Amino acid sequence: MKYLTTINDKTFEIDIQRDGTLLVNGEKREVDFRALGPAFYSIIIQHLSYELVIEEREGNEVEVFMQGRLYNAQVMDERAQLMAARTAQLMADSGDVAVKAPMPGLVVAVPVEVGQAVKSGQTVVILESMKMQNELKAPREGTVQAVHVTAGQSVEQNKVLVTIA
Repeated sequence: MKYLTTINDKTFEIDIQRDGTLLVNGEKREVDFRALGPAFYSIIIQHLSYELVIEEREGNEVEVFMQGRLYNAQVMDERAQLMAARTAQLMADSGDVAVKAPMPGLVVAVPVEVGQAVKSGQTVVILESMKMQNELKAPREGTVQAVHVTAGQSVEQNKVLVTIA
């Protein structure tokens, strides 16, 4: 089964073979992947061990917390990729997009303000959770329409922090 995974505008083709081997962009990888609990996993890649927290979000979105960093990814199988491509032809990249808290935490800083133009991947909120700071990024280029939080504020998971149009 083939999956297309996009992280920070870079797409990887992941092909899980019938014998359990894994190909990443056509290159064979030695991977041992084990579930340790709900959303908690252990992975060994090329003899290096990592612990991950993986949570599914809306649609094809997945959040991966690994080595103190939070990665937002889109994971689509071949059928979902085809459907997304056909839908994209019908829709323009418009409308508001909400940057939400991926986990409960404390807002450390909000380095943007209403009316500011932001680029895709630009930090819009710094959120502290589990004693680690996570930079939450703009998912696309646009203008900040609303800032819903302030530094020092505690937030719950999925709270809308910033709205970009």
